[in-house]
Amino acid sequence: MTKPETFVVAAAQATPVFLDKQATLDKACELIAEAGRNGARLIVFPEAFFPAYPEWVWLLSGGEQALLDELYAELVENAIAVPDEATEKLCQAARKARINVVMGMNERNREASNASLYNALLYIDDAGNILGTHRKLIPTAGERTVWAQGDGSTLEVYDTSVGRLGGLICWENYMPLARNAMYAWGTQVYVAPTWDRGDLWIASLRHIAKEGGVYVIGCCQPLRLADIPDRLVFKQRYGEGTDWINSGHSCIVDPGGHIIAGPLVKEEALLYAEVDLRRIAAAKRMFDAAGHYARPDVFKFAVNRSPNPVLRLAEAENG
Repeated sequence: MTKPETFVVAAAQATPVFLDKQATLDKACELIAEAGRNGARLIVFPEAFFPAYPEWVWLLSGGEQALLDELYAELVENAIAVPDEATEKLCQAARKARINVVMGMNERNREASNASLYNALLYIDDAGNILGTHRKLIPTAGERTVWAQGDGSTLEVYDTSVGRLGGLICWENYMPLARNAMYAWGTQVYVAPTWDRGDLWIASLRHIAKEGGVYVIGCCQPLRLADIPDRLVFKQRYGEGTDWINSGHSCIVDPGGHIIAGPLVKEEALLYAEVDLRRIAAAKRMFDAAGHYARPDVFKFAVNRSPNPVLRLAEAENG
């Protein structure tokens, strides 16, 4: 089957139902269906959409152990373990809508303790197959009280019906070597789900698009104080008059570094843009970071993609 050179993509600037896996799943499936009806071939969700970004890591001190333990336990309970019933329903939604899906999630480490979490991206193709999961290499600052570090085995770019699809999470995008890996593996559509926002972040997305000669889909999770349930006591830590905790700023950028959709500010919506893969080669005529501009005679680049599992089973010796 011939892949289209032009198609529509969508960034879901959407708020999860805070710490509610099932309700968030229902909302995600509705958004996938809506994007499919509107002709999109790819939909990208924000960082940690399932079941919410742990915003409390920036509010609570490490000494508040009882409160942190309670929040962490609830986050684990509502996280995704790949595969599970939630991923099955997401795959069904992708297949029904004939759309590729990139989903931000808190992922449980079901391969070992089943009680540690990763900040992860789940890739699903338009036939409803799980392509893989990327785990954020290094959580930032307070995030390290919630998320473990991913390893190089989950750095991947996937061949899909919308071209070579890959990306990084939030401040992973400030890691030059991680970006270079994405470029070297031929990424055409680069996803950047995030909790960051504002002018500096948008400038970073434009830089990545120009540097890599790629389309960049920057997708952020908007959050209002009212979206946090009153039962969660950390909500009381916000100052009087707080409304928007995160205003979003999702946008889509072309290979020349030009914004072609967005930014969306202080609203929930699906943001659409048309992608023309032919523009990628044109953008790389003068500068191709992983091609004619790479200078491998001067710089040596390597990626360790060996998995580093917590548990290794040794084969029993015969005899």
